[in-house]
Amino acid sequence: MMMTWARRGLLALAATLGAAAPLAAEVRALDILGREVVLEAPASRIVLGEGRHMAVLGLMHEDPVSKVVGWRLDKALDPPTLSAYRTKFPQIDAIKPVGSGNRDLSVEAVIALDPDLLVLSLMDAKDPGMEQARTQVEAAGIPVVYVDFFSHPQQNSLPSLKILGALTGGDAKADEFATFYTERLERITSRLADPALKRPDVFFHVHAAPTNCCATVGQGVFHDFITTAGGNNIGNTAVGGVLGNVSLEFLIGADPDIYVATGGAHMGPRGGLVLGSGIKPGEAELSFDALLTAPGFSALTAIEEGRAAGVWHLFNDSPVHIALIEYLAKLFHPEVFADIDPDATLREIETRFSPVSVFGTWWVRAND
Repeated sequence: MMMTWARRGLLALAATLGAAAPLAAEVRALDILGREVVLEAPASRIVLGEGRHMAVLGLMHEDPVSKVVGWRLDKALDPPTLSAYRTKFPQIDAIKPVGSGNRDLSVEAVIALDPDLLVLSLMDAKDPGMEQARTQVEAAGIPVVYVDFFSHPQQNSLPSLKILGALTGGDAKADEFATFYTERLERITSRLADPALKRPDVFFHVHAAPTNCCATVGQGVFHDFITTAGGNNIGNTAVGGVLGNVSLEFLIGADPDIYVATGGAHMGPRGGLVLGSGIKPGEAELSFDALLTAPGFSALTAIEEGRAAGVWHLFNDSPVHIALIEYLAKLFHPEVFADIDPDATLREIETRFSPVSVFGTWWVRAND
């Protein structure tokens, strides 16, 4: 029987669609460096260049651990967060290390895991040794994507989140978080748009301890948070680059309007500010009081008048930093942001986006 033109057309269309099906499954994204990354399907065997980015994947996936086969131990999850993930996802202990500290990466260990994606950071892109490692990994047929939640957090966090969402099948949740973040950021920036609004001088004392004063921030990371929250970072003109040191005499002479210290559990052995994941409020308060009453610090007007606060240092490598920006905005401009509740923002992130709950003390105020 002679085949009709209509039937021939239908069969040709079916053949065309069938041939195109494998191409439709391809996943494409431009990474933070503008490099095109192409995957045959959403990544399900990922190697993380930074272990703490497991929590970023957790903003998009109910079980991020099931997608990760290897990770570099440099910039690992902090112990309480790792414990929370281990309790819910015991298989996390099956993830293989592919490098330790100092940003080293074992190309052989990565290739042996047969991953479908290696995630590196902007810091890796600036490292000649890591550039060589990337070339070798890609030569083995493993796609590499660069993201950034640290070097330029406000500029790159949401694009990086969406890049990972596109490459791992987490687009919808990445978009949902991006909307959540953007709404809160715009609420802050719109209220600070008045050029007549005075921006207080702020000193950010990072990894704060009463001795060896004082490490502070110049450009990037916390500087961006301070500026967005409506403050003037006095460290910006005092140190070159991202991080530098000033003397206690400089700090006393500058006498900033607001003093902010960062700390974490890592500061305990140094007698510094202890707060963050796994830290009880009383422990944070005691360490903060010890810092504020140390010689020199107690002479600062900001401390005498209660305009001092401590915040968790590890807000600096996650889109969750939006809660820190809210906290700083309220600290710098309490009348403008009286209705803002950064604690509520953290709770909503935890209930809407994170697969685990982590106890901790994220900030502390003088005279609280």
